[in-house]
Amino acid sequence: MIAGTPWWAWVGVLAAIVVMLVIDLLAHRRAHVVSIREALGWSSIWLSLGLGFGVVVWLSQGGTAGGEYFAAYLVEKSLAVDNVFVFALLFSYFAVPPQYQHRVLFYGVLGALVMRAGFIAAGAVLLERFHWIIYVFGALLLLTGIKMARHREFEVHPDRNPMVRLTRRLVPMTTEYHGQRFWIRQAGRWLATPLLVVLVAVETTDLVFAVDSIPAVFAVTSDPFLVFTSNAFAILGLRALYFLLAGAMHRFTYLRYGLAAILVFVGAKMLLTDLYKIPIWISLSVIIALIGGAIAASWWRQAPATTPEH
Repeated sequence: MIAGTPWWAWVGVLAAIVVMLVIDLLAHRRAHVVSIREALGWSSIWLSLGLGFGVVVWLSQGGTAGGEYFAAYLVEKSLAVDNVFVFALLFSYFAVPPQYQHRVLFYGVLGALVMRAGFIAAGAVLLERFHWIIYVFGALLLLTGIKMARHREFEVHPDRNPMVRLTRRLVPMTTEYHGQRFWIRQAGRWLATPLLVVLVAVETTDLVFAVDSIPAVFAVTSDPFLVFTSNAFAILGLRALYFLLAGAMHRFTYLRYGLAAILVFVGAKMLLTDLYKIPIWISLSVIIALIGGAIAASWWRQAPATTPEH
């Protein structure tokens, strides 16, 4: 058992994730531009799986665990929207053809799952052995939320990314894309394509996001199983979410403020944990209200103004 969760539950979840990744890879094995209709279909599948797993947790472990999973899933799903913004900017910066973007995101998500599993394991150990770490996490979330609210525009500078610069310096590379391949063989030597640099940029970007999102989920639940599964199911739907929202991100005017408010709330929740433990139902309600309010406000602002007829 790991933190009270039977080993077979971990094995079952990991096996299900591998099966879903294989299905997704086979469904997109041929490079093509992902349409809005296709992205909507896949988003519905990933959302149904994520919510369906929450129902399983609710029925098998009780309402409290189920509430913690749903709150953690909503937090991670909401923060994933930030990834969508940045991925769109990265693909634009590197001029990645639309038909090759899914391949980059697929391996980006695969790497993100591995990295986040490591982060979650480390976070669980730290919180168990050093209780004061919870205050560090809480302060980090508060500062991140305030910073997010103060900076309205997204900025991406891949040329300043140390991993991107190191890859370009050490790895022999072509100057042009070669389909959706990361490596090609020319004149008897292996060369990386620019798509590998894009993948490195995506992975390092997600690493930065994980520094915020993992503590945010730990503020909702301390159960590593719920932290990992909520992260995994939210991240698995990130590719479809990107293709669904990338072209309409300018419409979500106030969503960034909603995300900032969520980070501030969960940060405060962590800092107050020894004084008052906020019930999970209150946390879940606040998170839903903040997300829904931000989306509604954005929708209202984008709605065309009606002019009276003369």
